[in-house]
Amino acid sequence: MKRLFFLGITMLIAAGSLKAQYYTPRSGYNSPNYSNNSFYEPRIGMDLGVDVSNTVSQYNSNFTTNTLTGFHAGLTFDIPLIYPLSLAPEALYSQKGYTAVTPSGNFTQRTQWIDLPLLAKFNVGPIMRLYVGPQYSFLLNTTNTYDNGFNVTNQQYYNNTGSKAILDGVLGVSFDLNRYVDLRARYTLDLKSTGSVNSVYQPDYRNQVWMFGLGFKF
Repeated sequence: MKRLFFLGITMLIAAGSLKAQYYTPRSGYNSPNYSNNSFYEPRIGMDLGVDVSNTVSQYNSNFTTNTLTGFHAGLTFDIPLIYPLSLAPEALYSQKGYTAVTPSGNFTQRTQWIDLPLLAKFNVGPIMRLYVGPQYSFLLNTTNTYDNGFNVTNQQYYNNTGSKAILDGVLGVSFDLNRYVDLRARYTLDLKSTGSVNSVYQPDYRNQVWMFGLGFKF
């Protein structure tokens, strides 16, 4: 999974480097003064992409689970402060979870979340942006699926709306493809055990999520 993450980051950096080669001072967006001229324009946008998640133990650093693929979508905001720093709050719907092979069969847990990142955004060069900051995540529901390998599947669904928020740490990077679209990658890790959300249905683990997607700015 780590190889997949680093491969994604490498591809993003390569894409950003290739894109930078085509920036010329003659075009409006690619002008050397573009960043400063447009920086102080607040913008709203959308983020759409893929989540690749699994879990790590709150207490055992050697414990990991297999990954589960989901998606995320939501609204993004860009509030300029002072160049090159902006505030980037977001509101996202996100699918997380993990899979595990147990002596009783295959187990899958898929969770639905509302994520509210409040990130600092740093302009690095004409097209590269770095993101870092906290995120509050609110659990909506949990679906546990048990498969014993003999075509016998059992599902358990829990509605967790109204549970406490989990605090996450976020680190990300994006590359502007043009004025309206950017390519982005992000890593998110729970800073608090999910067991504190609902100790009846959740073990003491932390979600970690690799997010890859496109941002659309209006």
